[in-house]
Amino acid sequence: MKELIRINHAEFWTENGILYCNFNNSNPNYTLDSDRVKLYIDAIVKLCKGKPMPFVYDITNSKGTYSTSAAHLFANSPSLVKLRISEAFVLNTIGIKLLIHSYKRLYDTKTPYKIFNNMNDALSYCVESKNKFYGSN
Repeated sequence: MKELIRINHAEFWTENGILYCNFNNSNPNYTLDSDRVKLYIDAIVKLCKGKPMPFVYDITNSKGTYSTSAAHLFANSPSLVKLRISEAFVLNTIGIKLLIHSYKRLYDTKTPYKIFNNMNDALSYCVESKNKFYGSN
């Protein structure tokens, strides 16, 4: 049985060497703050157990934005920098797509990433990233 960590509208778990993050916030006025990001980082560190992994974020049912401090913390946390191989974002709205592009351009230009509209393609990218990182096909 997989270990699942829930923090309000977010769920985190690992499966087959991939960290899954599912965000499901329906409030368009919500702003993610650095206190919540600290909880997310703690959950991710606990689940990864020191092993670098690709991260897949399912934000198809999420709305809202992030504070500058939250974005900076999530992008540059030394704990996450050591664990993130790549990032795959699964989304279905142009607003969230623009938000992710802005986040990556402003806060995290180092971590490879791609944006997808379905989970299967995102997972294929994660497996490819993991195989490149660990040197297998």
